[in-house]
Amino acid sequence: MSRVGNRQLTLSDILYASPVMPVIAIDHPDHAVPLARALVAGGIRVLEVTLRTAHGLAAIRAISEAVPEAIVGVGTLTHPDAFVAARNAGAVFGVSPGLTPALIAAARSSGLLLLPGVMTPSEAMAAREAGFLQQKLFPAVPAGGVGMIKALAGPLADLVFCPTGGITQHTAAAFLACSNVACVGGSWLTPKEAVLQGDWAGITALAVAASQLRVH
Repeated sequence: MSRVGNRQLTLSDILYASPVMPVIAIDHPDHAVPLARALVAGGIRVLEVTLRTAHGLAAIRAISEAVPEAIVGVGTLTHPDAFVAARNAGAVFGVSPGLTPALIAAARSSGLLLLPGVMTPSEAMAAREAGFLQQKLFPAVPAGGVGMIKALAGPLADLVFCPTGGITQHTAAAFLACSNVACVGGSWLTPKEAVLQGDWAGITALAVAASQLRVH
């Protein structure tokens, strides 16, 4: 579990907190806090700030300090060393595109909750054997989309997924209608042009629409 304010949150709590988890890449550090505030104002509290840019850790720290309503996670965890750095910056959970023995060890030693990426039934079973019952199907659409999610529900009924990769505001509802989907990940909530122009009201409007999508 991870602490947010006075609450201890499990990974399941985090995934079910919002129907959509925005995948955020910060190109300019000054955008981090107003972007987070715009998303939270629209009802989207769980934010995955990726390490795809040089400003990822600084953005996580800034959002964690300035936007206490947000549940801040770190995305694109591919190196074990990043776990402790992300937790020290204020991340309460992490998301990886895949899973390796080194990442499993880093998650356990750091105490950072991890949502590991899987793409096949074998990868999902291996992650389950390592103790991960919540997983990210990635890349979701190339992996088979809604059909893949539904197929996994039968033999792997104890797993819950956050599909990410290729999902849009037009297709998210179909994924969320699946019984084994807690939320979906997507980048459509943070269009690059809107962020560059500081169109925070527009981003809040996208967040409002996303927060109203059906989720179990």
